Amino acid sequence: MLYITREGHVDAERITVKIFPRIERGEMSAVNGIVVHQTGGSKAAGAFASYSDKEQIPNGAHFLIDKDGSIYQTASLYRVTNHVGIMQSRCMINQKCTPTELKHARSLLAQKPFSKGAKALSRHEEKKTWPDRFPSNADSIGIECVGESPGERGREGFVPLTDAQQNSLKWLIKQLVETLNVSMSEIYRHPEIARKNATEASTAKW
Repeated sequence: MLYITREGHVDAERITVKIFPRIERGEMSAVNGIVVHQTGGSKAAGAFASYSDKEQIPNGAHFLIDKDGSIYQTASLYRVTNHVGIMQSRCMINQKCTPTELKHARSLLAQKPFSKGAKALSRHEEKKTWPDRFPSNADSIGIECVGESPGERGREGFVPLTDAQQNSLKWLIKQLVETLNVSMSEIYRHPEIARKNATEASTAKW
């Protein structure tokens, strides 16, 4: 179990609290899931720099795990962060839509270009209540793992997590699940619930 202060900061020996207020949004009143990401860069410093960007409102997650396994808390557990992005339809993925819902979802996706339809479906999903939708920005904890994205040096997918990252990720998820009473079935790799490169966090295990 983790001790969480009234500010939503974790007091634990393995976690360094390094809060970036610019990635925090409104109040998060419930936590229904955890989403595991990769940063797309090779160093934690790059992610931290983006979290401090004063030219725009940056995206970010609640935790970041560096390649050496160091864990940083970057946002309060009581605050929303934008880390999920364009959401997938839960009932379509699980093949459990009602005929009416499936027809409506398909009509949204049929908009041109596809990106417009995908965003429209995402907005539709965000209006639903969990568990009729996947955990969203509004009710999920995001964990970033430092790791390069596809394209660099001919690489086709995200780099695998290091052993140190795997160990820290497994420990952190166990602590969060026990502390926040999150179901293990509601922990996802980013591409499982959002429109992202399928290799992001594909090697993450918990």
